[in-house]
Amino acid sequence: MKNEVNAETDGLPLQGVRVLEFCHTIMGPSAGVLLADMGADVIKIEAAPDGDSTRRMRGFATGFFYAFNRNKRSLAVDLKSDEGRGLVHKLAENADVVLENFGPGTMDRLKCGYADLSKVNPRIIFCALKGFLSGPYEHRPALDEVVQFMAGLAYMTGPPGQPLRAGASVIDIMGGMFAVIGVQAALREREFTGRGQFVKSALFESTAFLMTQHMAGEAITGEPAPPMASKGARAGAWAIYEALDTSDGQSIFIGLTSDKHWRAFWQHFDRPDMIDNPRFATNADRVENRPEFREVVIEKVKSLTLQEMTELAESMNIPFAPVAKPGDLFDDPQLNAEGRMLDIEFPGGVTKPVPPLPIEMGDHVFGLRRQAPKVGEHTHEILSELGLDAAKIDELKQRDIVTWPEQD
Repeated sequence: MKNEVNAETDGLPLQGVRVLEFCHTIMGPSAGVLLADMGADVIKIEAAPDGDSTRRMRGFATGFFYAFNRNKRSLAVDLKSDEGRGLVHKLAENADVVLENFGPGTMDRLKCGYADLSKVNPRIIFCALKGFLSGPYEHRPALDEVVQFMAGLAYMTGPPGQPLRAGASVIDIMGGMFAVIGVQAALREREFTGRGQFVKSALFESTAFLMTQHMAGEAITGEPAPPMASKGARAGAWAIYEALDTSDGQSIFIGLTSDKHWRAFWQHFDRPDMIDNPRFATNADRVENRPEFREVVIEKVKSLTLQEMTELAESMNIPFAPVAKPGDLFDDPQLNAEGRMLDIEFPGGVTKPVPPLPIEMGDHVFGLRRQAPKVGEHTHEILSELGLDAAKIDELKQRDIVTWPEQD
């Protein structure tokens, strides 16, 4: 099975890189979709006959599968059978990368771990996406929310005494991003050594990496970092740095973080006294004397509608953001500029635009080549590429070693 460039990925930076993805939920699939968007041939290995359990998740997790599995092919195979594992080993002979985010030891029990696949292909880069790196916690199960509490992110996000997870799966996705960074570095190193290697990224250590800024602050001041939702915590660095109400019942975040922002704001409202007052001369002065002007800022913003304040803030060139909800992003002008959004098909015949890979790179277009696959949608195609004839493939299907969807 040769890693050939095809018309779909021609010109993309990772064309010709073949990835075997043994992943579910978000962490692993997010790494896979980043590689797929950049042109890698990502083959999602799913358990026959039902496939990735993420497909059937509901509630908060309803959209997970469709958010992170575009641009991939699906092979549904029984990994608990010797013949099914044999197919995977044959695939691994010409693969470049393996991604897996199952529980500790699962891939080894299936005889598809690094020790097994590196014997088949010494050039393979095997990336395990786990809860923890090597150490005393490495055998623990973990979830995005678990490590947010464990590493202090939940403490920093919620109000004092009410730790709260972030409003998206930020650690799962960041763990996937670090996995891709490691994979790309390993691919580069392989050019010199000719060998693959084991790569690992982890949820807990990714969260701890985020906490570095607060750890550094505590090291310098000797004071514990207060939760971001503490009264005045974020304002401790800037004159105005908060969401404020507008006259139409909406809210807008405003940041007056520099002398230039300060002057621009008060010039518009014709308040030279705010600009010339020596008590407000520097940002440090303004932070110290914030009670003297904060209510005036609140009053000025509250006198305008959200649209008026948005237009004004843009003309002032100060940091601002309307307080948006996820659904507002479907029609966001910036995200939709130049047709960048990807029209994803969801269950129930619904098609909605979602953001693409958030990178601009030369003249590459990291677009939509494939919708999220059905369970085993590309099984026949992939096995044919392995050299199996139609009769053998049909026999494997009859014996439930592999599966693919019935034709509509």
